[in-house]
Amino acid sequence: MSTSNVKRSWSWIVATLYILFLILPIYWLINMSFKSNSEILGNFSLWPQSPTLRNYMVIFTDPSWYNGYINSIIYVVMNTVISVTVALPAAYAFSRYRFLGDKHLFFWLLTNRMAPPAVFALPFFQLYSAFGLIDTHIAVAIAHCLFNVPLAVWILEGFMSGVPKEIDETAYIDGYSFPRFFVKIFMPLIASGIGVAAFFCFMFSWVELLIARTLTTTDAKPIAATMTRTVSASGMDWGVLAAAGVLTIIPGALVIYFVRNYIAKGFALGRV
Repeated sequence: MSTSNVKRSWSWIVATLYILFLILPIYWLINMSFKSNSEILGNFSLWPQSPTLRNYMVIFTDPSWYNGYINSIIYVVMNTVISVTVALPAAYAFSRYRFLGDKHLFFWLLTNRMAPPAVFALPFFQLYSAFGLIDTHIAVAIAHCLFNVPLAVWILEGFMSGVPKEIDETAYIDGYSFPRFFVKIFMPLIASGIGVAAFFCFMFSWVELLIARTLTTTDAKPIAATMTRTVSASGMDWGVLAAAGVLTIIPGALVIYFVRNYIAKGFALGRV
């Protein structure tokens, strides 16, 4: 066997082992979701010995569970729309214009992304309490903008900088107003960047727990907060928790499916 064939074989083996290593936690989560608590805590098994849908039925029939998913989807979608809408003109300004302190302001935006959510939990709670926004979807959506808007600006600025300025000038000469040029010409050119920014905003807002849990109590409580309260008198309900985890993965998987082409272009061309 030649050296190139040996290297190719080893590459396939390493890639296969790596993929199996990544898939194993997801498989085990799905495996647990079809088991009862007694089976989970009993003997070790690679698949359910007595499969049950009881864990999923609890989630789909208990309002405290399925409302958590609805609440999470509502504020995550709101945050994604707000973040991308605000980031588009901001990224355009950083990409096309030079002004006093532009680089410092750009770096300051990124520092908000670097800070842990715990730093802002108490200020947000006091501020929203004063305005009566506690336990509302818009409160969590706006709070997550603190982290997602800088990220979206950073991603979109990289895509916009790759578009020649001559396109802007040509559009102005042809009589396009700025809003018309931005929507009709410029945004289609950076569609990949918008898709990538929307994907990351959705993901970061979906998995964030601390701020979402601090700003909600009942009406807007997210699924992540509900999953931390699965302890009953009989102990931890591992099966229901696993089923909830499986259902939590689905929205992210759907988003990845619909923007997969944009993400691929983003990793190849943009600042990701």
